[in-house]
Parts: sequence; structure tokens; C-alpha cells
Amino acid sequence: MEEPLKRRPLIAGRERGPGPGRYALPPTVGYINHDVTKPSSPAYTFHSRLSSAMVSVDSSPGPRYHVDPGMTRFGRSRSLSYSILGRGKRTGELFQTPGPGTYSPEKAPPLNAHRRPPVFTISTRTRYRTVDPVPAPNRYTLPSVLGSQTPTKPSSASYSFGGRRGAGPPPEGLTRTPGPGCYHRPDPNVYLPRQPSFSMQGRTKRPGATATHPGPGTHSPEKVQVHLPRPPSFSLGQRHSEFVTPLVVQVME
Repeated sequence: MEEPLKRRPLIAGRERGPGPGRYALPPTVGYINHDVTKPSSPAYTFHSRLSSAMVSVDSSPGPRYHVDPGMTRFGRSRSLSYSILGRGKRTGELFQTPGPGTYSPEKAPPLNAHRRPPVFTISTRTRYRTVDPVPAPNRYTLPSVLGSQTPTKPSSASYSFGGRRGAGPPPEGLTRTPGPGCYHRPDPNVYLPRQPSFSMQGRTKRPGATATHPGPGTHSPEKVQVHLPRPPSFSLGQRHSEFVTPLVVQVME
């Protein structure tokens, strides 16, 4: 059983563009496919002259088109023409067109734009039925005009006899705001230049003659080649992918 091919992600660096030889500019010699951005001179041919027999054979049409003299740019211009044929027979029934007496405009209801007199009836007035859901006059309630709960009526200042609340409106809430001592004052050394500081700790001892110091042979200045120019170096190791980001350990300033 064949293993399925692994789909590798698309890498922009892997796409290679065509070389300079893939592009072809239009020629500037001759008149066939000549570069339109360049001027071209008249071109002549070195072919022999055609014979008189070949010249006489012309494949283009001459004045062979017949244009009706009665046809103008405004259309056909001619006198009346008649034919000797008989009258054609009608097919189907005749169309029954309604006459003027078919319509009754007096039966149409008056429109809103028409003026009409008042209409009265001689019949008795109908009585209200007990099953009609008509509300009584006491079903409607007007809003109260006492207090400050009516937005459409002017009202005077209203007061209450209740106890003082713990969190009142802004005039009362200002009495419970924190005082200056409730805020923490930051250290001035945070936002101002820091002053010299001293400690009360004892002085540390300086290293004496018995301390171990590195000698001149400990240092190897000949191994330091970072600041010296050097030729390019090559390795015979394994080739890595060109799309891998190199590991930068030391950054040269």
C-alpha cells in the first residue's frame, strides 16, 4: 500500500521567478509586431512586379450594390401604393365593445373629493346591548397632581420625614469623602532625581596580600579574534534548510 504524500507548507522563498531570458520585447525591425513605443519608417518589399493578368483579376466587389432610390436617411419616401388582392377574411368573433348605456355612474359610491349632502335615516335608534364591552366612566383614572410624580404638572419642593440614608445625594455624600490622610504619598525618589543614600553597615575588608589574584599567564589575548578581520570559513557539515532562522548568540554593535 502506497504511503500518502506529505503536504508541505508553502514557502515564499521556494518560489523561483523566471530568468531574464523568459521575457521577450517586441522587435524594432520591420513592420510586423513592431514596437508601438518606437517610431517606424516606411517599409518596402523587393518582390517582383505582378503580371497584368493577375492585376486584372480583382476580387473586391465593384459598384454592384443596388440602393433603392426611394430610401432616404429619414426612411422610405414613396407615394401611396395599392394592391389588386381581395379583402382578407376576419377570423373569430367580433369584439363586443360596451356602449354608453352599459355604465351606471349614479350607482358608484361618492369619493372623498366629491361634495355630498347629509344623509338621514327614518329607522329607530339601536339600543346598546348588555354584552357590549364598553367601559364605564369610572374605569378611567387621571394621574394624581399631588407630589412630584406627575411629569406634566408643575410641583413645588417636596420633603420626606424618613431617616437619613447611609449614602445620600452628592451634597450629603461629600461629608463621607476620604480625607487627605487616607491617600498614600509615593516616595519622591520615584519621580524626582534620587539623592545619594548611605547605609549604617560596617565597612567591608579589602583583599590583602594573601588573596589569590590571576597572574599574567592566565589571560590569552592571542585567542581573541573578534575585533580582527578574518577570511571566510567553510565547514563540511550537514547542509541546513535555507528557510531556517539563524541562531544569533552575540550581537555586534
